[in-house]
Amino acid sequence: VEKKAGITGKCFVKFVVEKDGSISNVEILKGIVDGSSCNNEAMRVIKSMPKWNIGKQNGRPVRVYFNVPVSFRL
Repeated sequence: VEKKAGITGKCFVKFVVEKDGSISNVEILKGIVDGSSCNNEAMRVIKSMPKWNIGKQNGRPVRVYFNVPVSFRL
């Protein structure tokens, strides 16, 4: 539907890299207007990423928040 409508844009996805490197708390901070399928696809891709390298502070593993822009050109 979005491809036929020619919807393009950028959505911003917020997530947490846990102490073990897994991804959690995936949310859309700012989505594409009239592009709910694009927003859902961005969340799906972020959730399916492999484990990340863990964040450390003073040598201890910590949770880290990230904001990632995802661009769509259909």
